[in-house]
Amino acid sequence: MTAKVFNDQNGLTTAAAKQRIQQYGKNALEERRPPSLLSQIWRHLSDVSSLVLLFAVVLSVYLSVAKGDDWTKPIVIGAILVINVAIAIYQESHAEQALAELKKLSVQEVVTKRDGQFQAINAEDLVPDDVVKLVGGDKIPADGHLLKGNGLLIDEAILTGESEPIEKSPDDDATVYSGTAVTSGTGEFVVRQTGMQTEIGQIAGLLNGTKRRMTLLQKRLRRLSLALSAAAIIGGIIIFFLSTFVYQEPIADSLIIGVSLAVAAVPETLPVIVTISLAHGVGEMAKRHAIIRRVDAVETIGQVDVIASDKTGTLTQNKMTITTVWVPGNAPAEATTTMSPAENQMMNRFALASNAVLDDGQGNPIGDSTELAIVRYLDQLGRNREELERELPRLEEDPFDSKRKTMATLHQLSSDRFLLIMKGAVDRLPVKWQPGEQDRVNEMNAAFAKDALRVLAIGYRELSAEELNDRDWKSFETELTFGGLIGLIDPPRPEAVEAVRQAKKAGIKTVMITGDHLATAVAIATEIGIYESGDRVVSGEDLVQMSDQDLADQVQNISVYARVTPEDKIRIVAAWQARGDIVAMTGDGVNDAPALKAADVGIAMGITGTEVSKGAADMVLTDDNFATIIAAVSEGRTVYQNILKTVEFLVGVNFAQIAIMLVAVSLGWGTPLLAEQLLLINVLADGIPGFYLSREVGERTAMTQPPLDNTEGIFANGLGKRVMLRSFLLATVSLVVFLIGSKVLPDHSLTLGQSMIFLVLSIGSMISIYAIKTRSFLSLATIKQNPGLNWGMLLSLILVLMIAIVPILQPWFGLVTLPTGAWIICLIGILIPVTGLEIWKRLGSS
Repeated sequence: MTAKVFNDQNGLTTAAAKQRIQQYGKNALEERRPPSLLSQIWRHLSDVSSLVLLFAVVLSVYLSVAKGDDWTKPIVIGAILVINVAIAIYQESHAEQALAELKKLSVQEVVTKRDGQFQAINAEDLVPDDVVKLVGGDKIPADGHLLKGNGLLIDEAILTGESEPIEKSPDDDATVYSGTAVTSGTGEFVVRQTGMQTEIGQIAGLLNGTKRRMTLLQKRLRRLSLALSAAAIIGGIIIFFLSTFVYQEPIADSLIIGVSLAVAAVPETLPVIVTISLAHGVGEMAKRHAIIRRVDAVETIGQVDVIASDKTGTLTQNKMTITTVWVPGNAPAEATTTMSPAENQMMNRFALASNAVLDDGQGNPIGDSTELAIVRYLDQLGRNREELERELPRLEEDPFDSKRKTMATLHQLSSDRFLLIMKGAVDRLPVKWQPGEQDRVNEMNAAFAKDALRVLAIGYRELSAEELNDRDWKSFETELTFGGLIGLIDPPRPEAVEAVRQAKKAGIKTVMITGDHLATAVAIATEIGIYESGDRVVSGEDLVQMSDQDLADQVQNISVYARVTPEDKIRIVAAWQARGDIVAMTGDGVNDAPALKAADVGIAMGITGTEVSKGAADMVLTDDNFATIIAAVSEGRTVYQNILKTVEFLVGVNFAQIAIMLVAVSLGWGTPLLAEQLLLINVLADGIPGFYLSREVGERTAMTQPPLDNTEGIFANGLGKRVMLRSFLLATVSLVVFLIGSKVLPDHSLTLGQSMIFLVLSIGSMISIYAIKTRSFLSLATIKQNPGLNWGMLLSLILVLMIAIVPILQPWFGLVTLPTGAWIICLIGILIPVTGLEIWKRLGSS
């Protein structure tokens, strides 16, 4: 969008503005089209385990139609699939709604000249050739050319990463950019580009080219689904072959057995429980000020190896603070509320030569970060700039100039005496030095700088009315008396130090990335605990000299990146990922967006972040606090542990069911469990308690273990052994009980054996959840940890016993009433699996 050359500063007419908005469109970023409902449904159904269940639904529907059977199987399996998809889609939309609340931070109205007069309009209605007024605190709504400027300082950190505001002047043919912020001064600019044609818009348009990596959980569950599906297919073929050609069963009956095996092989409730676990994690993280935009990011954040974090506002308070003051003749002093008269006088002069205000009438501070630090400190001393200016009225101002790096003001002391004050860089103040004074000042300046403090100096000169009558006051900006120094820094967040320590304990490397100076970055990183002896510090210039391979080879030794641009972040992400690590990256600027999307977990700032960065991120911090990331890691690890416990609980039963079906049919014992009974076990007996595993509290060791190895399978770290042990115990006990009921008891029958194995497998599997829910030994305290699980267990137990005991329900599921002896045998069989798992724990094999 290129507007014609525009020289008339009277603005547009209303008619011309309407014509342009039709030509160029709204001044808004085009959001990516959300996926259609059908595409979302297919994405959630495309998981291998879901596809197997879908096949089971189709096959069971066919058999129900062909044989006139009841519709229990297709209805239950189909309902499970529908619930899983609905929960996943709802949770994703819920996260987006939470994120939308943050957009209230965006600019809404601007002041533009229409029909020769300035008026407020919606920022979306700006068009090329509009003239827009700027004042301190404004967010610039479009790209354009500066027409007027008076002390105009603009914060362009979202585009450049530079923390210092930039002075803009019409004399320099300056351009202003959409999304940047006016920190001080006033001005006017003519709009040149709007919407997607702005610098922000062009970067937003590039985001679609960056693809996300599959998460660890997705990879591991996919491999699990493939394994279970292979077991179902192979087992089904074996069962069908044996039933049809060895035992001469009708083909339709053999197909029913095949469907039963498919039901046995696939944990129907696992996708639902995984989704619920992730959704529960989303809710818990929202309570901790982290809004999750992608549900699977909940588990990914728990597995990160590296957190690459911005300094300003995330690790630090994003609030320049005066820490040290010095006046000639005194020793350097900590900035406290107790000051000497000379120090008080120096701070008054700093405040008089500042324009920042703590409250613009709406509770918002306005001004340059350094000046805000001055007026905040003055406020702590019980004074304010307005009171000082009533005592010493400001008559004139020589605005800050980035070339001179100074600002001067003229104040009235009395009817015939005046005070000229100048603040700025030490080496730029035109001071009339006393013997030895300059050396002492340079010594203090170097000492402040060594502590990574930003140094600001003050000078002053008293003038008479006669002097000012003869010459311009600015000509007296020379031969000043030196007034003192202040040292400022953006201090670390107190909680960031502990958070970095926790990350290190959890095996996570924290890396600082900043556009700030190297010395400042290292000082802050050292104080927080990120930088240690032997670590490397890399500047933007160093990065330019390094190839991608060099960076990947050296990246694990680099703790601090200083003076880098947001564009460098994507190289840092790629370097870590080239080593196989999982990377979380923070950012708030527009140029951060591609790196946020490329990272395994992109983390945007909710307060200072742009809408583009939030849109590219997986997680948005509503408090811009690094400690929130570590809290999210802890929650993510808990969620992942609970998902693994769910896998252990459900898949162990599925393997046992597969073994039971294969062994019994292969040996000609008949079908030990009907499809309806398998569904009851999977959905009712295991599914309901399994839901509550998502609310299990985190293990005490969750944040003391290193992240999981990315190459490990889901059954690593002993999970495979525990699953196989539980499967073996459940299958062996169940088959023995089935054999006793169908072959040994006086009133033995196939139906009696099926009824006994149903009770043993359902209740025995159900109560063994207590051995799975915690890696510690089973005790009353661990049982009480999750009340919801206890209630879920009670509900499942009541339902299973009702089905097994109530005569009217028994025929529906192929069950019969058990004699007393059968109940005793079932009770013994029920207790064996949980007892065996607890013994395994105490032997130290878990």
